[in-house]
Amino acid sequence: MMNKRQNFLKGIVKENPVLILVLGTCPTLAVSTSVTSALGMGAAATIVLLCSNIVISALRRVIPDKVRIPCYIVLIAGFVTMVQMLVKAFAPALDDALGIYLPLIVVNCIILGRAEMFASKNKVIDSAVDALGMGVGFTLALLLMATIREILGNGTWMGMEIPVLADNNISIMTMAPGGFLVFGILMAVVNKLTGGKGSKKSFGCAGCPSAELCGKASCEDKDKEAQ
Repeated sequence: MMNKRQNFLKGIVKENPVLILVLGTCPTLAVSTSVTSALGMGAAATIVLLCSNIVISALRRVIPDKVRIPCYIVLIAGFVTMVQMLVKAFAPALDDALGIYLPLIVVNCIILGRAEMFASKNKVIDSAVDALGMGVGFTLALLLMATIREILGNGTWMGMEIPVLADNNISIMTMAPGGFLVFGILMAVVNKLTGGKGSKKSFGCAGCPSAELCGKASCEDKDKEAQ
């Protein structure tokens, strides 16, 4: 049983949602061309993740198992709508920069994944700590990617021009190929630093959150039944 410190830190390195679990790849590649956009997306996703984890954890004994996923999506959509309205009202430039990727937080697999795998099975405080760790890990990964891509691709950092680089930028770094290149390099670096000991999940029946509902203990039971 991990303590709250371990619960928080796992989302930053050991189970980093972007660089280890490879979740939320689409928004990561799309908004990491600018540090400002990356920070905005990271903050928005963290707020939604925190709020949804807290509420889902608090209601985990009330929400029926058969309709839990639709319920989670409705709750997440409600928080995303509130965040989007706040961004539109107080940071319209950020809203324009994030575009469609802000409302698409609703289907961000990081948020739905933590709701299903953690918040629905743990207490409110632990779920809040898990959300903060995952949110910070997501934001740091975005910030690191955006810093590299903006400096090399535009010769700027948060809009501030960097001497020499501003006139000698590598424009492909702001495009999709540059995003995939930086993403791959960062994943390799993190894998090297962690010694390949990042979180490894089982995808058989034993690792399935719905294993109890299907009434089968393992895939072997299904194989025997088929024979």
